[in-house]
Amino acid sequence: MVQVALNYNDVLELGKTLGIKGLAGKEEGGKFKLSGTAEYEFDKNEMWQKIKTHPGWENEVQADIKVEKTDVYGVYAVKSGDTLSKIAKYVYGDANKYPKIFEANKDQLSNPDLIKVGQKLKLPKP
Repeated sequence: MVQVALNYNDVLELGKTLGIKGLAGKEEGGKFKLSGTAEYEFDKNEMWQKIKTHPGWENEVQADIKVEKTDVYGVYAVKSGDTLSKIAKYVYGDANKYPKIFEANKDQLSNPDLIKVGQKLKLPKP
């Protein structure tokens, strides 16, 4: 059954990249048990999305990922090619929700069309 844990190495790697605190994954009772604390709900959901890319995850994974901060949904680092619409589509599933991101970041944005690679944008709750 150690194979089950090995199948989820990509999930653990993502957790490290996201900075999940106390990240732990182990094989126990035929299941991959994952735990840790994400800074924001967005990070927790990123972990779940990665878990769900594995066929059969429903029967193999038991995850307990807590969330530390609830003031905003998360923080998104702008990548090359991003637009607020593209980010809104990725985060909320609706490109037309880009004004929510713009409004939440007026302290650093004066124009929704002028975002920069590397900028950290606050993501308001859906």
